[in-house]
Amino acid sequence: MSVTTPLTPAATVPGRPAAARRPADVDNRATYISFGFAYVLGHGSAAVSQGDAPLLGLPGWLPMTLLGAGLAVGTVQATAAALRAQRAATEPDDVLSGKLLGAAWVTGFAALYLAITGLTSTLGLPDVQSLLWPTGSGFVVGLLYIAEGAQRRNLLHYGLGSWLALTSTAALLLGAPGLYWVLTVAGGGAYAVATLAEHRRTSSPAGRPGTRGVA
Repeated sequence: MSVTTPLTPAATVPGRPAAARRPADVDNRATYISFGFAYVLGHGSAAVSQGDAPLLGLPGWLPMTLLGAGLAVGTVQATAAALRAQRAATEPDDVLSGKLLGAAWVTGFAALYLAITGLTSTLGLPDVQSLLWPTGSGFVVGLLYIAEGAQRRNLLHYGLGSWLALTSTAALLLGAPGLYWVLTVAGGGAYAVATLAEHRRTSSPAGRPGTRGVA
C-alpha cells in the first residue's frame, strides 16, 4: 500500500520566496507628462533662442525657469509614484525598496546641485551651468528610472531610463545649441512615446496598477 503525499506549490513552501510574485506597480503617466513638458518647453525654448542665428529672441532666464519648473513637478510626481508603489506593496522587501526609491529622487537632485555648483565655482565658469543642468538632470532621471524599472520589473520604465541616460550624456558632444535640440527631440519624443505605451499598459487588465499579484 502506497501513500501519495500532495505536492505543495513552490511559492507557498515556508521559508522559500514566492518567485512568481511581482512587485507592486503604479501608473507613471503623470510623471512622464510632467517631464515631457519640461523637455519640450525648457530645452525647446533654449534650442530656438541660442546659437549664432537664434530663431526667437527669448529672455535668457526663461529656458532654465521652464526646465526647472517642469523638473520640480516631475520629481514630485515620481516621488508620489514611488510612495504609491510602497503603499501597495505587501512584501517587506518591496516596502523598503519603495521607500529607498522615493528618497533617491531627492538625494539624486541634491547631489546634482552640489556637483554643478561645486564645478562652476571651482572652475570659475558660471555659464557652464546652462550645459550641465539639462544634461545632468537627464542623466540622473535616467539612472533613477533604470533602478525603478529593475525593481518593479517594468521594461518600459527601464528602457526609457536607459534612453534618457545615454542621449543626455551624448548630447554634451554637440555643445549649444545642438545639445538642446537633441534633448528636445530625443527626450521629449521618448516621453511622448512612453506616455502612449504606459496608457496601453495600464489600460489592459494584466497591466492595471493594483491587479498584479501572484502570476
